[in-house]
Amino acid sequence: MSSVPSLLSRPYARFRRGARPGHDRWNTWDPPKAEVLGVARTLTSATRLVDVMHLLRTEDGIEKFFTVNPGSAFADGLDSYLTGLGVQVLSWKEATRRSFDLAVSCSVHPTMRRLDAPLMVLPHGAGYNRLVTESTGDALSPAGLSRRELMWRGKVVPQAIGVSHQAQIDRLAETCPEAAPYALAVGDWCFQRIIASMPHRDRYRSRLGAVDGRRLVVVHSTWSRHSLLGRHPELPLRLVTSLPADEFAVAAVFHPNVWARHSRPGVLERLGAAMDAGLMIIPPQEGWRAAVVASDWVVGDHGSTTFYSAAADRVTLLAATGLDELDPASPAAAFGQEAPRLDPDGDVYAQLLAAARGHDPAGLRPVVDRQLASVDTSGEVTRARMYAFLAGRGVGVPDAAPRPLPVPAPEPVRRTSATAYDVTGAHDLRGTVDLRRRPLVAGHHTEALGFYAVTTEENHPHWPPAAEVLARTVADAEVAALDWAADAAVRYENLNVLVARLDGSRCLVRLRGGRQLEARTERSWGERRPLLDPVLLGSAVNLWMTDAERVKDLTDGLTLRTGRWEVRVAFTEPSVGPGSGPGSGPGSGPGSGL
Repeated sequence: MSSVPSLLSRPYARFRRGARPGHDRWNTWDPPKAEVLGVARTLTSATRLVDVMHLLRTEDGIEKFFTVNPGSAFADGLDSYLTGLGVQVLSWKEATRRSFDLAVSCSVHPTMRRLDAPLMVLPHGAGYNRLVTESTGDALSPAGLSRRELMWRGKVVPQAIGVSHQAQIDRLAETCPEAAPYALAVGDWCFQRIIASMPHRDRYRSRLGAVDGRRLVVVHSTWSRHSLLGRHPELPLRLVTSLPADEFAVAAVFHPNVWARHSRPGVLERLGAAMDAGLMIIPPQEGWRAAVVASDWVVGDHGSTTFYSAAADRVTLLAATGLDELDPASPAAAFGQEAPRLDPDGDVYAQLLAAARGHDPAGLRPVVDRQLASVDTSGEVTRARMYAFLAGRGVGVPDAAPRPLPVPAPEPVRRTSATAYDVTGAHDLRGTVDLRRRPLVAGHHTEALGFYAVTTEENHPHWPPAAEVLARTVADAEVAALDWAADAAVRYENLNVLVARLDGSRCLVRLRGGRQLEARTERSWGERRPLLDPVLLGSAVNLWMTDAERVKDLTDGLTLRTGRWEVRVAFTEPSVGPGSGPGSGPGSGPGSGL
């Protein structure tokens, strides 16, 4: 990997430490007392590094720099990530020519010995679990705790090794006993921020579409052929097409190494069909922690994000365990053995509901507690150890413990809503219609479960002609709703219901035979008026029409119910006489189809 472009290197690096070209009178604040270098090697470690570096306060006289330790196979996108943050970035060449009071890295590599600074290393996930022989040189040591990574010519390279639990120090004493005295259990600052973000759950869920009764399923996959994506690449598509769209929102979190190895276009193209059906994808830089907070279910593997989700008491199912690449003595291996399973080829809808009914938050607690310790004090302990290196420069530890800020709200990559659905449901005598809509995906859908409901944007050659419901979802359309409905009634003979959005809570409805009504959602006092989905409305009306035993008219109203959410819809007919009001336009007379 090429180093960061030289234009990123600061010209004042040639001057004495803490100085700037020019006179002191130009300064607003006192010159810094100490300089700390953050060392990134992969995007995964870089995101964790940035998080940890926030524990170092500039107001205490600390100046922070960043550099990229080159050579990783997963470094693509790292330069642009750091420069996009606006931080001070040095090339590796320049970083190794200067001296610093401390270097911090959330990964470790023997080449970091070239830095003229005491080195503190921390994990970039939930502890140290994975066997990566390319890094460790043996099949017994987990990555980050091996002799090959921590030693150089008989000397331990880091002067501080942060771990999330005392048990990892015991493991280090087995894999590299010389390094054990340098280890310190610091907890997990990342997970501490996740816990501190719980009050923001509603805001995160809103960003991920978990509203109006929808519950959120988050798919988590680490990297390698043993991961969820490696073992079951079609599972995201299967989930989003098997789960009713009005009951579930589905998002996906993929390890940054997946993005680095296969590129952003490659990832999004591979998941394109699932995204067409509604899958949201969380970018690798940020958002996965908010997804952990927002989720109801997690379908994952042996990656850290799945482990964090279980630690946050989310309903967790494993579609892959990764036992073939985990340290058998690690909590992650125990997690892979004990966590509930998801059968990707089975009824995923039924499995999710069953898992929720049987969920016991205490079930995986013993495994989690073996990996994550002292979570509430992690920031304080980590900061104290870093500041200890700076004491000789006159930098004192702040009196107050660091306050974990809530993580940023997610910004998922998504496409437009699905444009075709397979709809099932039932209508009762009281006027309640229970609905389930599942998105249709070309090449994946094989057999209809119910009837098709499509929007005007659907371009599949067979679904619109076979649909029983057609909806126009754009309110500000070129052709008026009445004229559009009249014309579409002639063009599509199979339709039972046409719906055109008028605004967020109102729609025009045209039935087979030409009857037209206006539908509007009702609200209770003190509540917002619910939005009205034209496809959902048309599907409910179609179920009402095809029920031969219905005893009420549409003007009595319908209640639309999808899972745990329901909305009451009122219908009104035009108050003017025939030939002078709605329905009198082209195509509304006898023989017009609808």
